[in-house]
Amino acid sequence: MYDELLIIREEVYEESFRPLVDSVLKGFNGTIFAYGQTGTGKTWTVEGTENTPGLIPRAFTHIFDRINSADVDSQFLVRASYLEIYQEEIHDLLSKDPTSKCELKERPDTGVYVKDLSSFVCKSISEIQHVLNAGKANRTIGATNMNENSSRSHAIFLITIECSNNEHIRVGKLNLVDLAGSERQAKTGATGNRLKEATKINLSLSALGNVISALVDGQSTYIPYRDSKLTRLLQDSLGGNAKTVMVANIGPADYNYDETLTTLRYANRAKNIKNKPTINEDPKDALLREFQEEIARLKSRLYGKHKHVGSAKKRRTVHNSSSSPPPSQDEHGEDDDKLMGAQNKLAVERELLEGDTSLLAEEKKTSSSQIRK
Repeated sequence: MYDELLIIREEVYEESFRPLVDSVLKGFNGTIFAYGQTGTGKTWTVEGTENTPGLIPRAFTHIFDRINSADVDSQFLVRASYLEIYQEEIHDLLSKDPTSKCELKERPDTGVYVKDLSSFVCKSISEIQHVLNAGKANRTIGATNMNENSSRSHAIFLITIECSNNEHIRVGKLNLVDLAGSERQAKTGATGNRLKEATKINLSLSALGNVISALVDGQSTYIPYRDSKLTRLLQDSLGGNAKTVMVANIGPADYNYDETLTTLRYANRAKNIKNKPTINEDPKDALLREFQEEIARLKSRLYGKHKHVGSAKKRRTVHNSSSSPPPSQDEHGEDDDKLMGAQNKLAVERELLEGDTSLLAEEKKTSSSQIRK
């Protein structure tokens, strides 16, 4: 949650979003989402225009600048996906049929995900911008009394960044979320299908508010993530494994006083959520680190025992007496065996990891054919 009033997007990005994108490049999950009533500039803030780039284009530039200046031993694989939630249905905006419904699934290791969501490998700013533009063309918009080009769906642009080097593989995910505007039927003049859209939008935003309230309350044993598709997809972003920034968009007109007050209260609650972000690394890397720590511990023990034996021999030479026998060869042999076993396991895991890294490099080499021309 940004805690200041800022208008210039350059300042907003540098102060609040650059650190978040940097953390994604290091393997963390990150989420940026814009909330506010219809017509307050959420889409403009997130996407911008050709002459005034928003947060998403700035993130593109930031990501590829960092990749291009990275160490030669580091390899990156960038993938992009784009989806919308329209009337509680998930649509893949990059699919050949963007109106087809997608299913939500969940895995213990990666959490909630969208089954069969299109993902395009991007090697440059122009390629990932092409993916964004292709998805924008399929997004659902419509006119209301408050906004001629009102977003009638929640949209999430997902960037997945895999980084591999000589030591580990880490995967960071960046969710760039443009929420549909909260609105009152009396002001928007919505009827028919527009009214149905507004009802679904407000229900999902209400579910989001309930999740935020439950997380901030601290006494709730149940967090209602399953009340909407939006809260399910943002589950990690709200109280979970992610670093999250919320942009609260408000309008200056006194006509919108009630909506502005609601948005500010919403944001004030959201900033009190405590997330638990951790680096997403390959399980093999975690295992390698455990082996390395075990080897270090065993080496320390062996060093301590050898030092003890040397001191004991010195004392026997000086005093020519010793009532206790030296440590047995079996004790040293047991630790030596453990050390040798741990080193052998480490060598095997390193070979497996090197194999995975070579596969990743090969995938990067051949993936350009997947990109839309």
